[in-house]
Amino acid sequence: MIYLDHNATTRPTPQVVAEVARACSDLWANPSSVHRAGQAVRAAVELARAEVAGLIGARPREITFTSGGTESIHLALRGVLERAKAPVLVTTRVEHAAVRQLAEQLERSGRVEVRWAALGPGGVVEVERLGALLEGATLASVQWVNNETGILQPVEAIAAACAAAGVRFHCDATQWVGKMPTDVGSGSPRFDLMSFSAHKFHGPKGVGMLWARPGVGLREIMPGSQELGRRGGTENVPGILGAGVAARQAREWLAEPEARQTLADRRDRFEALVRAACPEAVINGVEASCGRIWTTSNIGFPRLEAEALLFLLSEQGLCASAGAACSSGSLEPSPVLRAMGVPDAVAHGSVRFSLGRETTGAEIDAAAGVVGSCVARLGRLRAT
Repeated sequence: MIYLDHNATTRPTPQVVAEVARACSDLWANPSSVHRAGQAVRAAVELARAEVAGLIGARPREITFTSGGTESIHLALRGVLERAKAPVLVTTRVEHAAVRQLAEQLERSGRVEVRWAALGPGGVVEVERLGALLEGATLASVQWVNNETGILQPVEAIAAACAAAGVRFHCDATQWVGKMPTDVGSGSPRFDLMSFSAHKFHGPKGVGMLWARPGVGLREIMPGSQELGRRGGTENVPGILGAGVAARQAREWLAEPEARQTLADRRDRFEALVRAACPEAVINGVEASCGRIWTTSNIGFPRLEAEALLFLLSEQGLCASAGAACSSGSLEPSPVLRAMGVPDAVAHGSVRFSLGRETTGAEIDAAAGVVGSCVARLGRLRAT
């Protein structure tokens, strides 16, 4: 199997798996219990919190563990907006569904005014047009990396515009953290809140993280005494301990920038090989002014159906996806690609290939060959 779906999830490392197992076999007591067994678990949870904080240059008490990236986003957005008398949210149409659909739901409810930022080539926010949108706003939420195309948003400029307007800024960094160096303590970009998830950097599923700058008030969405009162419910100890190990390993990997450059070169080689085999193929988002992260290649094959192509690729042992993993099975073109202005004929046939730390050069060459043969086969079937 060639796995090019790392934006959907990554394989937990052996060390992460061992730590999750240890939590289940040895550290199974409730971390809120006052007895020694419970306090041993509490100590392990706090060590994991410190590892996660270290990955992003934060202090441990600034980290809140949640059930995943989606809950982290909901806690950030709803937690800020529900404290405001006349809440106004500024966001974009190219956000992950966790943000975009929540914004649409809040807009329909009439409780929150939602302002949609203008987008330029590649779906990049037009920062020069943000000023008017931010007037009187409560919160802005823009992703660091697009989960479907890998395009980078100018988060530093957006953060500066928010700070100048006195608006809180939340960044969905789910596709950034663990893949690129992050230091929220440096003050650049100056985020107020940031969401991320362990299973995107070889940790377990079912555990997400919210970082909040000290002084940012949040209304709890799930009341309770856990997580310093920010999020109720007994902690997912196996997931949290696994996330701690994954964070430590990601930090060690990020210390070697040559590894990221090697993978970026492999992504570029993959695109070049696919374009050579499929001259009509379109690289979505390549025109973005801020560039793309090394992990992601979104390629459109005009007049083909992504679902049919994904089925053939899977039969040949290649795993990829059509846009976000949570939208798999939908026959509609990706809302993100549509918001970027990608023509329907291309959007319908767009497939996301995403690399990870484990992706080898041999896999890239083999994957490009599989894509070329499957596209040719579908083209012949369509012509008959």
